[in-house]
Amino acid sequence: MRKLQTAGLAAALIAVLVAVAAYAMGQAPLDRYALVSGLVLLALGVGTIGSLRTLTFTAWVVAAVVAAVVTPAIFQPFPPGSASYKLLLLLLIQAVMFGMGTQMGLRDFAGVARSPAPVGIGLLCQFSIMPLLGYTLAVVFRLPAEIAAGMVLIGSCSSGLASNVMAYIGGANLALSITLTAVATLLAPVVTPFWMTTLASSLLEGTTVDLSFLSMMAGIVKIVLVPTGAALVHDYLLNAGRAGRGVVYALAAAGVAVPALLIGGVVQPSSDTRLLVEVTAWVLGGVAFGVAYHAAVTALPLIARAMPAVAMAGIVYVTGMTTAEGREHLMTVGVALVAAAALHNLLGFVLGYWMSRGLGMDRQSARTVAFEVGMQNGGMATGLAVEMGKLGTLGLPAAIFIAWMNISGSLLATFWRRRPVDGEHAASVRSPADGASPK
Repeated sequence: MRKLQTAGLAAALIAVLVAVAAYAMGQAPLDRYALVSGLVLLALGVGTIGSLRTLTFTAWVVAAVVAAVVTPAIFQPFPPGSASYKLLLLLLIQAVMFGMGTQMGLRDFAGVARSPAPVGIGLLCQFSIMPLLGYTLAVVFRLPAEIAAGMVLIGSCSSGLASNVMAYIGGANLALSITLTAVATLLAPVVTPFWMTTLASSLLEGTTVDLSFLSMMAGIVKIVLVPTGAALVHDYLLNAGRAGRGVVYALAAAGVAVPALLIGGVVQPSSDTRLLVEVTAWVLGGVAFGVAYHAAVTALPLIARAMPAVAMAGIVYVTGMTTAEGREHLMTVGVALVAAAALHNLLGFVLGYWMSRGLGMDRQSARTVAFEVGMQNGGMATGLAVEMGKLGTLGLPAAIFIAWMNISGSLLATFWRRRPVDGEHAASVRSPADGASPK
C-alpha cells in the first residue's frame, strides 16, 4: 500500500511539473490537461493516506474548480442555459440533497426537545452571523451586484453535513451538531428568503434578478426539503407500523398520479394556484421516491452505503459546473472573491464560537456552533442560483466558499481534536457514516 501511495503522489507531482514546463514553453493545451491530471491524481492519492483522508473531498473540489477554469468544457456537456443543462443541474443538486438526507434520521429532530436552549442559541448564531457577514463583506470588497448578492445567499443558507463530519472529527458535541443541521434545514425555506429579500435586494437594484419570497421558498422546498424528506420517508418506513405505512403508500400513489395529471394536461391550475399545486406535486413525488428508494434498499442494502459517495461526487461536479459558467466573472473578481469567501468562513468560525460562549454555552458545544456557523450548505445556494437563472454569478461565491470551508474546517477539526475539552462530554450519538459527503 505504501508503494502505491508513493507512486500515486509521485505521478501527481510529475504531472504538475509537466504542466509548469508546458506552460513555460507555450505548449497549450498540454499544460492545462497535465495540470488537471495532476490534481486528479493528487485527490486519488490523498484518499489512500489515513492522516490526510479527511482532505479527500477538499482535494476533489479544488481539482474541479481548477479544471473548470482551465478546461470549462468538461463541465458543460450541454450548452449553458439549455433545457438539458438545467435538467442535469436539477438532478445533480437533488441527488446531492438526497444523499445527504440519507445520513439524517427522524430521531435527529428529537434533540430539540432534549436541549431546546442550546439548539435555539445555535440557530440564532447560524441565521444571524453569516447573512450579515455576507452582506458586509460584499460591500467592503465592492463586489459586482449579482456576486455580492451571492455572498448574502451562501450566508443565508443552513448548515450541511460537512459541519457534522467536522464536529465528529474535532470531538465536538455531535448530537447538537446533527440536531442543528436538521432543524436549520427545515427553517431554511423561510429564513433564507427573508434574508435575501431584506439584504440582497438593495445590492441588486438596477439588475434583472427577481427576488420573490414565495418563489425562493418554493425553490428551497423543491431542491432541499423534497429530496431530504424523501430520505426521511425511507427512515420512517424502517420502523413504521401498518397504519403509518398505509398512509405513506397512499401519499406515494398520489405522488405518481398528481404529477402525471399535471404533465398530461389533465389538471391545469390557474395562475393563482399554479405555485401551490406545483410545490404539492413535488412534495408528493418526493414521498413516492422515498418509498421506491426504501424498496430498492430493502432488496439491495449496498445502495444505502453508496449514497454518501453519490452526494460527494454530485457536489464536486456541480461546483465545477458553477465555476465553469462563472469563469469570466471569476477571472475579473477572483482575488477579491476568494478573500471575501475566506473571511466569511473564518469569521463565521470565530464569531460562532464566541457568540455562543457569550450566551452561556460550554466550550464543547461552542465548538459545535462554530462549525455550524462557519460551514454552509453550498448545494442549497447553488440550487437557488439555478432557480433564478444566475448560476454563474449568484452561485459563484458558493463554489469558492465550498472549496475554502473544507480546507479550513478540516484544519480546525484536527486542531481541536488534539486539544480536547477537559471535563466536558457531549451526548453520545451515532457517528456520521464513513465517507459522508461534506455538503
